[in-house]
Amino acid sequence: MTEQHEPKQSEPLRDRIHEIIFEAETPAGKAFDVALLWAILLSVLTVLLDSVSSIQTQYGDQLRILEWGFTLLFTVEYALRIYCVTRPSRYIGSFFGLVDLISILPTYLSLFIAGSQSLLVIRALRLLRIFRVLKLAQYLGEATLLMNALRESRPKIMVFLGAVLTVVLIVGSAMYLIEGAENGFDSIPMAMYWAIVTMTTVGYGNIAPQTVPGQTLAALLMIIGYGIIAIPTGIVSAELVRAPRGKVSTCACPTCSEEGHDADATHCKYCGSNL
Repeated sequence: MTEQHEPKQSEPLRDRIHEIIFEAETPAGKAFDVALLWAILLSVLTVLLDSVSSIQTQYGDQLRILEWGFTLLFTVEYALRIYCVTRPSRYIGSFFGLVDLISILPTYLSLFIAGSQSLLVIRALRLLRIFRVLKLAQYLGEATLLMNALRESRPKIMVFLGAVLTVVLIVGSAMYLIEGAENGFDSIPMAMYWAIVTMTTVGYGNIAPQTVPGQTLAALLMIIGYGIIAIPTGIVSAELVRAPRGKVSTCACPTCSEEGHDADATHCKYCGSNL
């Protein structure tokens, strides 16, 4: 008898936890999200203060206790998120799942690698959930639209980057032969570094061609660089124009925890589960 009743009792508990943690439409869910956002802000502030030497010297122990307290709190929250979704692997591999995991790892790594807790500022990415808390569904829709455009642009951008790296290799090798070690181009990798800095119009100036052929090649590369910078923007912009637009809800899938569903959707478009 007890074995038959236990799963029935656990399901409402899991559903209740999912409603509180993942949903922003209920009072409990909104209260949880607001408290979570404040905890994230305070944890990031703790990391920032800990990096100030005068404050760290005077309040270092207290700041470390706060840091560990926030980390343990976020660890429990991360475990509960995994527990209350039907397919934990989908949540773990999602954008926010990875951010939630990375936001707690630096504190544990600091036990083995000194100073790694400074990476805890990545918790600021979790503040993106504020769009759900404030019911700004239109921003969620725009964010989903941008992510889809970047995903669709990936093959074109990979081809583009391959072409850019080929140009960098060819120009770097040519500059190595033209200028040589006496002018700072003492290896092909160093010349490739110069080509990347020049092509992206950064221009640190630590290496510069001294001969007329080298300067001519550098001028051509600078002109090419202006055209190259605009190409990725055009690729993504074209995908944004083609992408369909529609209203998006703040509902999170109880199975895979994914968001960004259409306002009238009854099933998750990522895993097919009922919403």
